Amino acid sequence: MFKTVKRIIHWCGAFKKNLYIGFVFSFFSGWFAAMPVIWAAFLIGRLVESAGRGEKVSTARVGKSIGILMLFIFLRFLFDYLRARFQEAISYELIARDRLAVGDALKRVSLGYFQNMNTSTILNSITTGLHTLEGMGIRMIDNFVGGYLNFVCILLWLTYINWKVGLIAIAGAVLSLVFLLVISRYSTQNAPVLAEANRDLTGATLEYARGLAVVKSFGRAGASMDAMRKACRDSRDINLKIEWGYIPFNALHLLALKTASVAISVAAFYLGITGQLDFTSVILVVLLSFHVFGSLEPISDCAHVLAIIDDALNHLDALTGESFIDADGRQIKIDHYNIEFRNVDFSYGEGQSRRQVLQNVSFKIPQNTVTAIVGPSGSGKSTICNLIARFYDVDCGSVSVGGHNVKEFTCDSLLSNISMVFQNVYLFHDTIRNNICFGKPDATQEEMIEAAKKACCHDFIMELPDQYDTFVGERGARLSGGQKQRISIARVFLKNPPILILDEATSALDNESERWIQHSLEELSRNRTTITIAHRLSTIKNADEIIVLTENGIAERGTHETLLDKNGIYAAYYNMT
Repeated sequence: MFKTVKRIIHWCGAFKKNLYIGFVFSFFSGWFAAMPVIWAAFLIGRLVESAGRGEKVSTARVGKSIGILMLFIFLRFLFDYLRARFQEAISYELIARDRLAVGDALKRVSLGYFQNMNTSTILNSITTGLHTLEGMGIRMIDNFVGGYLNFVCILLWLTYINWKVGLIAIAGAVLSLVFLLVISRYSTQNAPVLAEANRDLTGATLEYARGLAVVKSFGRAGASMDAMRKACRDSRDINLKIEWGYIPFNALHLLALKTASVAISVAAFYLGITGQLDFTSVILVVLLSFHVFGSLEPISDCAHVLAIIDDALNHLDALTGESFIDADGRQIKIDHYNIEFRNVDFSYGEGQSRRQVLQNVSFKIPQNTVTAIVGPSGSGKSTICNLIARFYDVDCGSVSVGGHNVKEFTCDSLLSNISMVFQNVYLFHDTIRNNICFGKPDATQEEMIEAAKKACCHDFIMELPDQYDTFVGERGARLSGGQKQRISIARVFLKNPPILILDEATSALDNESERWIQHSLEELSRNRTTITIAHRLSTIKNADEIIVLTENGIAERGTHETLLDKNGIYAAYYNMT
């Protein structure tokens, strides 16, 4: 519990100063929260003593007392306001920072990271985990630290009146702390289990949503919901288990505090009867006995939630602390765009699941040429493209761009020279304008339209109701496959990269759409270093060089004509089409 508090304070970073200032205001807020009680007890005592002496209470004295009481109340809320001003914005600033940090981290890790990390884990950490920190992190710290600060304020008053009642208050707080530590340990043990259940629920929900088209087509909605139902039941059962385990210790924590309050009141009456306290002091101690532990009662929730926050911080650290693939990289400006593979080995997976894809692969691609890569599925065609963009690192050998090993670049520096057109196009749930301008956000209207015309998509965009301001839907669902691909090509035209990678960009299209796209790709490839992976060999006839890959590496290389003349693997592929 205390470790988590320290961790959250450390998490605040540059905002620690605001946090500490908030604690000071919280202390004074607690002080002035106690003052009305103290003042009321003082007035009651004086009024009783005056009545006992038969003295008349003046109206002016009563009015003055009420004025002082209102001043204390005002000061309490003033310090509460000042505390909130300094502390409430901290979590929102920090979460905004951390969400961006997670986004940057995910961009800079190897794609192999995502093979071992479930999407639901990442999503749950970014949403549920960070939302817990955002909504509860600073609040729990304030409740915990502020609660004990308020307790200390009233404890000082009790001890000033009589040290014996102060000791009783301390004993009650210590006993409650024992139960709080038990709650904290119990919650810490169960927080990872709860987080895992939440991740499973998120994953099951995502899987159901993603497969909804298949669900509908097979008419098996009931069966498809089984995993989601199980995840819901597991989440419910785990939450109930945690809650049933939490309740008894919370009750003991509250019992300790209430018992101590009663003990303080009994002690006050005893001290009054024995003449050790005057009447006013007895009234004051009795009233404070029901107020002294008020700030400690909610801390049981803090102990419970702090464990969940600690688990969320663990996942945040795991995401942002992952080894960046470009940790040693730097910004490099290159003056040519040759690409070279030297004795490259590469494998997917680790241990027994390790699968070697490339072995001792070497070739060079001169700048401003078109190189096509063909071969059977699993031969490493897409892997070569991924290694150029440094989505993965080679096991052995080197990949260089512009005469520099790709490991010398930062990801942003390397990828500023590269654009990729994939088979499966991803469009953001946004307007056509913003999707095209994704690669160059500061593009002018004229530049965007020119890029769209080069990609042969301007005409169909202008026929849409909102033209370039048309929303494409999630994953571009409102557009056809060919339309989506043309927009993705327009995006590349606008970025105008010196290196272009085409990874089976037309394989998912019909013949008519492919003709449109192929024309756009030929235009796009001019005066660029282009690597293309094609399933239809007719589209790569004009390539400057064709590399034929097999499971054993590079089997053949040459132009379309020379490879046909060899009557080898490429010729066999070509004759089959």
